[in-house]
Amino acid sequence: MTPTLPTSCGSLPPVGAVPPQGGLSAERSSAPLLDVKDLRVSFAGKEVVRGIDFSIAPGEKLALVGESGSGKTVTALSLLRLVQDAAISGQAVFEAPGGRGDLLSMPERALLGIRGRDIAMIFQEPMTALNPLFTVGDQISEVLQLKEGVTQAASAQAAIKLLADTGITEPARRANAFPHQLSGGQRQRAMIAMALACRPRLLLADEPTTALDVTLRGQILDLLGDLQRRNGMAVLLITHDLNLVRRFADRVAVMENGHIVEQGNVADVFARPQHAYTRKLIDSKPVRDVDEAHPQARQLPPVMRASQLRVAYPVAVPGLRGWFKSGEFVAVKDASFAIAAGRTLGIVGESGSGKSTLALASLGLLKFSGQLQAAGQSWSRQAAGNKAIRKVVQVVFQDPFSSLSPRMTVEAIVEEGLLVHEPLLSPSERRARVEQSLADVGMGEAQFPGLLRRYPHEFSGGQRQRLAVARVLIVNPSLLVLDEPTSALDVTIQKQVLGLLQRLQRERGLSYLLITHDIDVIRAMAHEVMVMKDGEIVESGPVQSVLDAPQHAYTKILVAQG
Repeated sequence: MTPTLPTSCGSLPPVGAVPPQGGLSAERSSAPLLDVKDLRVSFAGKEVVRGIDFSIAPGEKLALVGESGSGKTVTALSLLRLVQDAAISGQAVFEAPGGRGDLLSMPERALLGIRGRDIAMIFQEPMTALNPLFTVGDQISEVLQLKEGVTQAASAQAAIKLLADTGITEPARRANAFPHQLSGGQRQRAMIAMALACRPRLLLADEPTTALDVTLRGQILDLLGDLQRRNGMAVLLITHDLNLVRRFADRVAVMENGHIVEQGNVADVFARPQHAYTRKLIDSKPVRDVDEAHPQARQLPPVMRASQLRVAYPVAVPGLRGWFKSGEFVAVKDASFAIAAGRTLGIVGESGSGKSTLALASLGLLKFSGQLQAAGQSWSRQAAGNKAIRKVVQVVFQDPFSSLSPRMTVEAIVEEGLLVHEPLLSPSERRARVEQSLADVGMGEAQFPGLLRRYPHEFSGGQRQRLAVARVLIVNPSLLVLDEPTSALDVTIQKQVLGLLQRLQRERGLSYLLITHDIDVIRAMAHEVMVMKDGEIVESGPVQSVLDAPQHAYTKILVAQG
């Protein structure tokens, strides 16, 4: 049997054999389920969690909120001593069934009995947390066999029951599936089933909905709330999503740079935040700051126009028929739209709805049927014939770290478009254009000495996204395709990048084709919106009309969950 998670290995020691100091004492008290005092975590002498205190009562839901790098995930992992090469100090007294003990000082053998049984964890990315070589049913069964001594046959049936409890359809069939054969939501449900297999007293949930679509987020949140009430367990929710906190948690603790700067009841903290950082997080919701009037749109033809756009992929036909013909999967079905000058068309939908396929077709990167024109020209089957359109239509991808070459300097990254589209410029002219493009996105030598010689890894996520915007602006495009441009960013950085895009649109008259699943981003950025489901546009129109008075049932679900 191979281990699948750090929480599912080892054997359960007899509680009575654990020494009182550093182990579990037999004393009972009215103490909190978990009481953390002066927790400090450091790597190579650098402290990343700096003397924090918090407690969780039995059955309570506490949210630990902060941006990337605040120390919240390291805090959760350190409670079970799952952080490698870290120096951990302080106290984390836990009320286990056999008595109270300090998680940070008890012997490893005693902690093995608590991990996965009394304290379980849901990790942020189930695809990396689940073992790709074993079925999800086997991985859930393993926890029951190791922690509770259940037989293989009984644990297999229990795994199916646990999957059913999480709302997975056809649980018996899904139990025999490997992680890659499940959708993101199904994988997350399987992770939850594994974590709850031994009915833990405390669940550590590390960003359990970050990788999921908006409707799946709501479903997973409702599922966790229902299971928490039924099992009476406490939950420590690690998140940066304030909407999630409002909807789920009883209390909230706000972390900044390794410190807990504020904590209290959710309603009190959100209504009357005391710390400046808490106010900054609460005020980070995207703000609408776009030109509603569009005189350019009335005078100029659309920057992009599509009519009956269709994208299909060939698929194999099972059986004897597959010898003679192939089938097709239609990813985009007869989409029609127009993007006016200086306007933003938002496309919203879940994963698999076809919105990214539509974006790729709009960039001329996928074969399509129907009519599609950019700046009055149609995409050609010959790459050389598309050069003029590619200067007009540029793209900003979701993850700036993967879209920027790690081997190229900032100057080489930003000037690359000029080498293709304006090759006659001299080196000095190119450098001047690079510096101006960087200045347009708020980056210059004053703030970043040696900026042009730096590499992408030397910048934060928000700064890398600014570099990605500077790279496309340098060729003076008319239309930017924005593929989830802020979903990989923290909320405060998201607000800054959206503000930058709004300013550039006003100053340059840019048009945007905005792909996102975030309703708040659509409200802040879009003039018109199209809602996609299963490759079809189910509703479209002015953003206020569609989002404030949705007509289609699917749109109503997206707006309610957003």
